[in-house]
Amino acid sequence: MLTPKDTIEQTRAGFAWTIPERYNIGVDICDKTAQKTPDALALIDVGPDGTTTRYSFGQLKTLSNQLANLLARSTRKGDRVGVLLPQCMHTAIAHIAILKLGAISLPLFTLFGPDALLHRLKDAGATVLITTPREAQKVAQIRADLPELKTILTTDDLTAQLPNQSAEFTPADTSAEDPAILIYTSGTTGRPKGALHAHRVLLGHLPGVEMSHDFFPQQGDRIWTPADWAWIGGLLDVLMPALHHGVPVVACRFDKFTAEAAFALMAEHQIRNAFLPPTALKMMRQATQTPPAGVQLRSVASGGETLGASLIAWGQEVFNTTINEFYGQTECNMIVSSCAALAPAEPGVMGFPVPGHDVAVINPETGDICETGQDGQIAVRSPEPVMFLRYWNNPEATARKFVDAPNGTWLLTGDEGQLTPSGRIKFLARDDDVITSASYRIGPGEVEDCLLTHPAVALAGVVAAPDETRGAVVAAFIVLAKGHAPSDILKTDIAAHVKTHLAAHEYPRRITFVPDLPMTTTGKIIRAKLRERLV
Repeated sequence: MLTPKDTIEQTRAGFAWTIPERYNIGVDICDKTAQKTPDALALIDVGPDGTTTRYSFGQLKTLSNQLANLLARSTRKGDRVGVLLPQCMHTAIAHIAILKLGAISLPLFTLFGPDALLHRLKDAGATVLITTPREAQKVAQIRADLPELKTILTTDDLTAQLPNQSAEFTPADTSAEDPAILIYTSGTTGRPKGALHAHRVLLGHLPGVEMSHDFFPQQGDRIWTPADWAWIGGLLDVLMPALHHGVPVVACRFDKFTAEAAFALMAEHQIRNAFLPPTALKMMRQATQTPPAGVQLRSVASGGETLGASLIAWGQEVFNTTINEFYGQTECNMIVSSCAALAPAEPGVMGFPVPGHDVAVINPETGDICETGQDGQIAVRSPEPVMFLRYWNNPEATARKFVDAPNGTWLLTGDEGQLTPSGRIKFLARDDDVITSASYRIGPGEVEDCLLTHPAVALAGVVAAPDETRGAVVAAFIVLAKGHAPSDILKTDIAAHVKTHLAAHEYPRRITFVPDLPMTTTGKIIRAKLRERLV
């Protein structure tokens, strides 16, 4: 844990990593507290109809042990197990059970369509999938293309079978370096890449989580996020760190986020800490300029998009606390953060390098550290606890992620930045074409591949179009196949095709029909020229 000090420099000087040789996330976030205080509240599960069920750490241990015993029939150490579930109790026990078993958990988003699921499940070689009956129907469409997927367990199956399993289970004796979690991240070309993390990744997240929540945890803390637990921001920024610290987590993901529902949830369940993506904050700001009754947040963290002065000022007025901005990516998360308990916010600037992480702005060609105010690429010195092990089945992409220099090896984030005179890091721009929309990172290559499966599409290029609420939206430039004419009806049909086959959050909200696309001599789309066409 971070030790509160008066300044960021003192806090950094007082921090040192303690990474045990043998370590298991599942044991840490469940059994550790269950052993000491089994009746301590762990999870408040709020259903779609508002029905609330509370689970203690002792109950999570029993349920995860029963699930681990059920999985042990067909799962071995190192096997990949997909978790295709919304925020709920089953999601928590699934990850805990998989990790205690020594297997690798594969978080999957319920908004994914069949194409997105097929790539991730097939590339990972998942042997088991835990999901809902509804999502199981979606997977049934692609089951024939997943020969390694032997078992699908639905939540109905768990309800029926877990009571028959033993509540005793001996967790695998895992190393802190053993693979634990495989999360897919979007890239500029081709299919998403699987970022493989070791068990130590949770410990690596803790300083950033503690800093972004003004020295989390404190007495009475209770945390929630609308971000799905399939994303690193929900799973490793909220659920797992909170359980590590014995802090109750509220599980509730709305079918459709509204400011009114979010405020009501925070008031009803006495939520004290929240990770709210910038899009959620903007929607909440549109709803009110006065503090809603019953909302008593101690800390608010946000990431994925730079916060402006007006949004920070609104947060201070409505939440009576300063929104702390943090930064990271799937491969190396929670490495920069602001912390109002240490220093006032600097609007437009992300924050300080988090204690324990050697973050700098460098020349990506040489590895030389840039001077204050000089543009460069944000990078993290390797090795360190929060950093991924490698990309799954993709050694070439792994190699491209790092640069070796006389001053060490650096992981390149792909983001341009500046070191400010205050010692903070300012985000400038991405140096690739990944689209960040409502805090989701969307790879244009995957969207383009899906567009090309529509019979009316001959060629497609995808870029980010600025959007006031979401930050950016997917914009597609499409060359139509012979026999098809431009129309609004066709735009709607193409957008629905992507929404259905790929993911509900990745469909193009803007479609422009064009006679041709700007290409390099090798046939690659020049997305920079497409961005110039945006109006």
